[in-house]
Amino acid sequence: MDIGEILDALVRRLAPGPVPADGPWLWLALGLAALAVVLPPLWHLLRPAVTIVHELGHALVGILMGRRFTGFVVSADMSGHAVTVGPRRGIGRILSTWAGYPAPAVVGAVLVQIALHGWARAALFTALCVLVVSLVFTRSGHTVLAVLASAAAVGALWWWGSAALTALLTLAAGIFLLLGAWRHLLTVALSGGRQDDPGQLARLTPVPSALWTASFALVIALGTWWAGATLWPLLR
Repeated sequence: MDIGEILDALVRRLAPGPVPADGPWLWLALGLAALAVVLPPLWHLLRPAVTIVHELGHALVGILMGRRFTGFVVSADMSGHAVTVGPRRGIGRILSTWAGYPAPAVVGAVLVQIALHGWARAALFTALCVLVVSLVFTRSGHTVLAVLASAAAVGALWWWGSAALTALLTLAAGIFLLLGAWRHLLTVALSGGRQDDPGQLARLTPVPSALWTASFALVIALGTWWAGATLWPLLR
């Protein structure tokens, strides 16, 4: 394959593609996402994707606020943490700490819109680039494996997946991230401690952790509403 053929293949895999007709594929995507969240073996296998998006949410907002992102870890228990360097207090620290829990819901809602409008392959390529760059910032062997596995799955789907399969799995991934955001939020609401994001935010501000948790729920609910408002008319 020469350079021209490679470039042509890349362009074809970045161009918008057809979206399957309304019908069973939408229910199939919903079912796959729901099973991935409620079945413990699938959740344990796929939960690192939610954690990675959570930690990169911290990193992105920290960078936008002028902080320096130095690395992140996905632990064996599927928890994680990201490190940004900057002032110990102030709006930059607060917003970067706050951004983690809403990030999977925001990304998930955007993926739903993208999948339903034919841009699934371009989204997968963007996700692949982000994952490859994030390898530079991994700070443990388990984190490297989690990011590599995610990048391999995304890359294989982007390069070899048909337009229909790509749209189906991108939609399922978006719904999975939304549902995963709710599951993560429920976990921290029921058993979160001082070291979890709401507890850290309560120490950084006069606002109690319960209100910070409520702010996460509000953003996740808005993301769910946006995705649902687009998806629901197609399901009927």
